[in-house]
Amino acid sequence: MTGIGWLIAACEIAFWLVIIVGLVSRYIWKKEKLGFLLLALTPVIDMVLLIATSWDLAKGATATTVHGIAAIYIGSSIAFGKSMIAWADERFQYYITKTGPKPLKRYGVQYAKHQMKGWVSHVFAYLIGAGLLLGIIYFINEPSRTEALWNILKIWTLALGIDLVISSSYFIWPRRNAHSKEM
Repeated sequence: MTGIGWLIAACEIAFWLVIIVGLVSRYIWKKEKLGFLLLALTPVIDMVLLIATSWDLAKGATATTVHGIAAIYIGSSIAFGKSMIAWADERFQYYITKTGPKPLKRYGVQYAKHQMKGWVSHVFAYLIGAGLLLGIIYFINEPSRTEALWNILKIWTLALGIDLVISSSYFIWPRRNAHSKEM
């Protein structure tokens, strides 16, 4: 794995560590401000990755799939970051501190709407990540050095379309509660 690949892995690990330590600070140590500060650091992790990726490419590196994944990571982190933190917060309260309500299980139309909301977030992540990819392609302006980024963009576009089909399918074939007597 390249240096950028290791940095992406480190950023992903740092993202979740910051969230976990932030939640521990908030709920176990009762340090609300520290918890908030740690949770607010998640965008800083994205900036580190963005700067490092840009620097690597600016100094002449040929863009690789790993550089493309950095753009996906940044777009996803921005688009899904708040909901991922809320998801972790809800589960931490219920399963660790035993103070919050049980996480909601969704079925039927409620589940379908939730999945479609996730797809809209995926579109937002795509727009951010694709914007970064296109910006890098434009900035480098050497097709031989940016071919991997075009390939990432094509695959991500396909994945976005597949996600739409799957998310939409829940309106046609709703997710059912396995424990319900409804069939």
